[in-house]
Amino acid sequence: MSDYFKRKSIPQLISESHDGEHSLHRTLSAFNLVTLGIGAIIGAGLFSITGGAAAHNAGPAVTISFIVAAIGCGFAGLCYAEFASMIPVAGSAYTYAYATMGEFIAWVIGWDLVLEYAVGGATVAISWSRYLVKLLEYYEIYLPAQLVMSPFDTVTCGDGSIVHGMINVPAVFIVVVVSMLLIKGTRESAFVNNIIVALKVTVVMVFIGLGWAYINTANYTPYIPINTGTFGEFGWSGIIRAAGIIFFAYIGFDAVSTAAQEAKNPGRDMPIGILVSLAICTVLYILFAHVMTGLANYKEFQGQDGIAPVAVAIRHTPYIWLQQAVIIAILAGYSSVIMVMLMGQSRVFFSMSKDGLLPKVFSEVHTTFKTPYKSNLLFMVFVSLFAAFVPARVVGEMTSIGTLFAFILVCAGVLYMRYKMPDAPRVFKTPFVPVVPILGILVCFGMMVFLPGDTWLRLIIWMAIGLAIYFLYSAKRSKLRNQK
Repeated sequence: MSDYFKRKSIPQLISESHDGEHSLHRTLSAFNLVTLGIGAIIGAGLFSITGGAAAHNAGPAVTISFIVAAIGCGFAGLCYAEFASMIPVAGSAYTYAYATMGEFIAWVIGWDLVLEYAVGGATVAISWSRYLVKLLEYYEIYLPAQLVMSPFDTVTCGDGSIVHGMINVPAVFIVVVVSMLLIKGTRESAFVNNIIVALKVTVVMVFIGLGWAYINTANYTPYIPINTGTFGEFGWSGIIRAAGIIFFAYIGFDAVSTAAQEAKNPGRDMPIGILVSLAICTVLYILFAHVMTGLANYKEFQGQDGIAPVAVAIRHTPYIWLQQAVIIAILAGYSSVIMVMLMGQSRVFFSMSKDGLLPKVFSEVHTTFKTPYKSNLLFMVFVSLFAAFVPARVVGEMTSIGTLFAFILVCAGVLYMRYKMPDAPRVFKTPFVPVVPILGILVCFGMMVFLPGDTWLRLIIWMAIGLAIYFLYSAKRSKLRNQK
């Protein structure tokens, strides 16, 4: 059994990252990594989740919920930052687990990350399609309903007839475009991501700046509505429940760590990318929620979904045109999220392939672009098929549970490394160890506990498939285990 828990040394991991056949271009600066993190974090969740959390759980105190959620993410972020400065190679949590808890746990977390990156990317692509349809409707351009839904989705037309979907063409389109950009190169992808981040951050700041003048302070009373008698419906329990919901608006900062092998100065810049992007998004989230609940009473957000909560707030200002700007920001936000997710997935499988746990095709690098282009193409096909034919609701929460599981293992890995390798070089150190990693584990596991039971069932089935692949294929071909 000990063979299954063999670990790679940090010098070995770093040495392998310089292997000419599998080397990636180091083109990303600290600024690129920060914008990469912001690009992954700020999606449509900010515009859609905030209103619902305020309406049903926290009221105006949703701003406190954002702070609580940020603290929970901060624990995991600090642990990611330490690992990224110690092990500046591609692979993120997979690579960290290989150096700490051994090959078997590394495989588990690598397979788990598919839920966050590939499946998550497909889910976001489906939502991107929906918002594109909404934007085009503003200009009286109507796409055929059959071509914007999966075969499992239906829509009721104005005349009462029911239309069944065939294929989600816009979702496939955005996945293909983003994949082609990723194949072209990390520098080009980072440039486009910077533009997208600038666009959506501008829209968020415009909403905050213009909306601030129209805040009605009466909407903040009571700031913490009295609990209804049910746990999670207002009061302090509602704030905590809202924090658990809002947590998923922060998912994505960990994707920065997958680009460690393409950072110019990873030891210094990776912690900056992870922590600064998380801090910037936290400030924007809190200000956004404060303005949103100040413009409209939190009760007005009940029964709203999609961008409707933001639209309700905007109606209390003379700037109705902001509704279209918000949709554009959502489309931009989703595009950069898809980009970072697909990049993260290809880099995780790139590392697993180099270790022999997956076929060699996933680690083959383009001679000109220096990107794992075959991996990008394979995931383009896989994610496109998923986005085209599977409804988003089936896997939405699987992304969240996969991410939380990864956070737990990274926090546990920092504890292990501090005990086993206290003198290993660390450009950045997680403060207050073991308190911070332990709190990270507890907070993330607590959020997992409150997820629906069917989400846990899907996770168990997914991991069972992964274990079958590991024992039937990967373990036999592991380069580390086959070393003489």
